[in-house]
Amino acid sequence: MARVIDSYEIVDAPDPASWRAWLAAQHAASPGAWLVLYKKASGRQGRMTYAEAVEEALCFGWIDSLPRLKDEVCFHLLFTPRKPRSVWSKLNKQRIEKLLADGRMTPVGLTKIEAARQDGSWDTLNASDALEMPPSLTVALAANPIAQQYFDAFAPSAKRQILQYLFSAKRPEMQQKRVEQIVALAAQNKKPNQSPK
Repeated sequence: MARVIDSYEIVDAPDPASWRAWLAAQHAASPGAWLVLYKKASGRQGRMTYAEAVEEALCFGWIDSLPRLKDEVCFHLLFTPRKPRSVWSKLNKQRIEKLLADGRMTPVGLTKIEAARQDGSWDTLNASDALEMPPSLTVALAANPIAQQYFDAFAPSAKRQILQYLFSAKRPEMQQKRVEQIVALAAQNKKPNQSPK
């Protein structure tokens, strides 16, 4: 069964200016788009980078999410308008600082930032970015020495992703379920959303 996102427009913008022009024209009307991004190996001159694509999207209050491999030359990356209360990563907040300093933000992008600051979603991931462990996870890991050993051995980037997953739970009961899942998986030396090998 096809998902709604499968019907979104495929945008083959050759450079950041073209992507920005598409966003300027479509950001309010479109529910999302699959942006074609070319790999380095494609040899395509002047290709748009992932970072450039994300920066332009942030200017209009949009965010990237799901990548889809197309072929050995390119992939499609899903961009959609940022939803209310969606969390902001440290990297995207740093990008926003640069975009503000460069005067590239649009009114709609600024509105999304202000809404995030008002509802608290702007700061939701601060603890995970700093690798601050919530007491519930600390206690649960301490009760399972094998899980604790494997969790401690995870790379900082993996721990950050795990903590982002945990802190993004909106309700306390969902956060507790995620703590239990994280510990159960860590006891097997696995992480949430880890692809099977």
